[in-house]
Amino acid sequence: MSERMTIGQLYSGTLHLAAIHRDRSQAHSPSHSTPGSGEFRKLLNENLLKISNHAAKRLEQRGIELEADQLVQIHSAIEKAAAKGSKESLILMKDMALIVNVPNRTVVTAMNGKAMVDNVFTQIDSAIIIS
Repeated sequence: MSERMTIGQLYSGTLHLAAIHRDRSQAHSPSHSTPGSGEFRKLLNENLLKISNHAAKRLEQRGIELEADQLVQIHSAIEKAAAKGSKESLILMKDMALIVNVPNRTVVTAMNGKAMVDNVFTQIDSAIIIS
């Protein structure tokens, strides 16, 4: 946990802080290949979705695992919000909620079902529900 995470990286598969550090060290090797669909690789290569340091910590603390297809869905939701002029969006997805800064394409925090109970979401201008 002494190593810093760089904001603006997109990780394949399940997201854990240990995996982030491992993926980060492997990303510097030219032979590193990213598993997943072509659309996911495009997101990764273009760096269109970022996870803030705070959000990465919340994902870890709350045991939230994001798969590659979920990251693609989140990116799609952000694009829809951007098209409507949103700045800060709440993305509800199955048993989790994400707050996203739309102009920066950055997930700023994440909550699981337990953390959402009796919670008030403030400073958002839109909500997107992904089923």
